[in-house]
Amino acid sequence: MAPQREWLERDYYAVLGVPDSASSDDIKRAYRRLARETHPDANPDDPDAERRFKDIGEAYAVVGDEATRREYDELRRLGAAGFPGMGGFGGGFTEADLGDLLGQMFGGGAAGGMGGFGARRRARRGRDRGAELHVTFEDALEGLSTTLTVPTATACEACNGSGAAPGTSPVTCPTCAGRGQVTVDQGPFSFAQPCTGCGGRGQVIEQPCRACRGAGRVTRPRPLTVRIPAGVRDGTVVRVAGRGEPGSDGGPPGDVLVTVRVEAHPLFGRRGDDVTLEAPISFPEAALGARVTVPSPRGGTRTIRIPAGTASGRTFRVRGQGAPRRRGGHGDLLVTVRVAVPERPSAEQRRLIELLAETDPTPAAREARLLGRVREEA
Repeated sequence: MAPQREWLERDYYAVLGVPDSASSDDIKRAYRRLARETHPDANPDDPDAERRFKDIGEAYAVVGDEATRREYDELRRLGAAGFPGMGGFGGGFTEADLGDLLGQMFGGGAAGGMGGFGARRRARRGRDRGAELHVTFEDALEGLSTTLTVPTATACEACNGSGAAPGTSPVTCPTCAGRGQVTVDQGPFSFAQPCTGCGGRGQVIEQPCRACRGAGRVTRPRPLTVRIPAGVRDGTVVRVAGRGEPGSDGGPPGDVLVTVRVEAHPLFGRRGDDVTLEAPISFPEAALGARVTVPSPRGGTRTIRIPAGTASGRTFRVRGQGAPRRRGGHGDLLVTVRVAVPERPSAEQRRLIELLAETDPTPAAREARLLGRVREEA
């Protein structure tokens, strides 16, 4: 990995929460712990989780590799020592300052700006693409593999990604002679900056490809296989690595971030790893107790015991009948009973209810009897 400007601006040890004297094993353990804690799938309601996850991966890519770590430490040491006009480490580095540091580290010429380093175009990671997938409640519990069609930029077939019209090729930039940078004299010093004629590429396209308009890539729908884990929740983002936009100048491709949308179920709901259900019961069942059968989200039915005197709104827990957990096992099925009151009771039902009201010793029942007598007298 080539030294990069970000190395002068980021303390990757602090990102991983380890001292700069940490061993390789300590760095690896810190990375694994933080990666688990900040993974977007584990933090579906945190919009900053993806950024933190990327920062941790970037830090580990630098200090987790012995060779890259040595280069990073040396660059930090030179920056902290201070160079003329640099103001010490983290004091607002310029491209020329970075050239001075790299020149001392790798033998480049510091007096001539970047010493040739800036002529090499930096590899850039491709952009991530977003997609949305709607799944049923049952598929969210069981998990599934499916295929999406995602519009993705790919190399233009007409020009093979060069951006130049078929039969032609990009030509060397006349402004910078293919170096990708130009030198600007400022007093006794000279500084290198990207060439404005070619945007730092070192080449220009005289006849752009009509198919891609000189971009070298076109956007086309591409099939993408996505594996949705069992127990996924609504809003979870599933990352498909390496299937996003292609990188530039040899950089890796981006990812596809698939947002899962779980459709509502007519009976069941979700509360974390638990599945919720409302079950109607009759007044006799609530008053006298009963055994009632309810559907299970995992298939079949389960029987729960309703004790005598159960109030409407009481919740019963059926162990292990909920959604799959990430670390194994299942959540529970939470059954909330609702006492169903007949809207149009029959004459016999009304007689029995009135008889019950006459014998009910509770204050509410006495009040109901008094109101009943008032209605009769009226």
